[in-house]
Amino acid sequence: MPIQPPGAWEIAGTVEIFPEYAEGLCDLAGFSHIILITHLHLSAGYTLKVKPFLDDTLRGVFATRAPRRPNPIGLSVVRLERIEGTTLHITGVDMVDGTPLLDIKPYVPDFEGVTEVQIGWLTGKSWQVKEATS
Repeated sequence: MPIQPPGAWEIAGTVEIFPEYAEGLCDLAGFSHIILITHLHLSAGYTLKVKPFLDDTLRGVFATRAPRRPNPIGLSVVRLERIEGTTLHITGVDMVDGTPLLDIKPYVPDFEGVTEVQIGWLTGKSWQVKEATS
């Protein structure tokens, strides 16, 4: 399983929506990408210091994207290929089968448009995410 979506751009999957939420999918098909907020249900417990996959140094869990967190919530930006009924066909899957979905939001670049960023201890390492798997 890829660690982050950049390592999974070609991996296809589906998101199954309960029928009672079908009406909420109206107008979503016009977006190329969506944000999936998930419950990392296989994460057991947490520690406040973790060794991230791109580093050998213990880091504070909130300075990482490690799944073992006090609130195991995942966030993925995926490509929305199409919608068939209550099934979303996506690519860029970085979650395991059966991961509970908490919410869906449209990805809007102008809303996320932070251009001047610093990436802390990940400087010079983040490019490796495309090849990392768990």
